[in-house]
Amino acid sequence: MYSVAAIILAAGQSQRMGGANKLLLPVAGQPMIRHVVKCYRAAIDGPIIVVTGHDASNVEAALDHIDAHCTFNPDHKNGQQTAVALGLSHAPDANLLLIGLGDQPLLQSADIRDLIAAHQSADPLKISIPAMDHVRGNPIVVPHSLRAMLTADQERPGCMRFRRDNPARVQRHALPAAGFYTDIDTPNDYAALTSDKEFIT
Repeated sequence: MYSVAAIILAAGQSQRMGGANKLLLPVAGQPMIRHVVKCYRAAIDGPIIVVTGHDASNVEAALDHIDAHCTFNPDHKNGQQTAVALGLSHAPDANLLLIGLGDQPLLQSADIRDLIAAHQSADPLKISIPAMDHVRGNPIVVPHSLRAMLTADQERPGCMRFRRDNPARVQRHALPAAGFYTDIDTPNDYAALTSDKEFIT
């Protein structure tokens, strides 16, 4: 069994981006999804599953020569929960499973390691979520013992409903890094990101 594996959700249609696929926009000289997956790859030792959907062939091409496995979600138009369920069905056995988003370019490898450390120092049998000032972030950490429960409800699989229905199985960690709470959904979001010289291509 692996120590830590990851599912990265990259199946969305980028509807608020005005026609562009946000995951392919340049960040630090490379497509956003490549930048994010490399961040995870540097932080964990286990497999990374990237769930694709919209524009899958171009997303997969952006990940060429990276140690990550892409799996296509044919049901991607029906919401993020379908991508989570598919990712869970393809994820390998691991003590901990990260479930993250492909549009968090401020996230750093050190942030992921900090989240894992916070989880391990708390209750390792609960789902761990970064949170600051009542804002919930991503990725989340799912212990192996809870994975099957996330898909027990076949009509509403995934994390969101499970967390609502099982608050005692969830713990939040006050982690301040902006990468946990910043995703890119709109042209304004991307403009704010690239106004930082670090991300100008």
